[in-house]
Amino acid sequence: MILIIRKQATPEQMRQMLEVLEIYIKLAVDIERGILAGGGELHADCEQFLLADGSQQANVWGADWYPFNQTVGYESIINIRPPANNRSMEIQSSELRAQVNQAVRFLLGDVQWQ
Repeated sequence: MILIIRKQATPEQMRQMLEVLEIYIKLAVDIERGILAGGGELHADCEQFLLADGSQQANVWGADWYPFNQTVGYESIINIRPPANNRSMEIQSSELRAQVNQAVRFLLGDVQWQ
């Protein structure tokens, strides 16, 4: 299940987002709006939820959340953007990574779902 998270996730929302992959959550993060879409099998599906909600493509980046060790992964095919000087699946800019990290930790960090 893909959910848009605008404030800290509830334990039930975390369980729902973990249903598909069980050990981590695929995310699309809008660094401008400070929200994310999480869950499902593909970052691109999460991205579409945010775009339909009014996010701008340039502000949406793919990431993963590993709740068991509270870490963020920065690799996604949606991150390959040569015009934005990101030629890799991994977010290259330390500034962008910090913005994604901050949003993910604020919205998903320390949520007790088990």
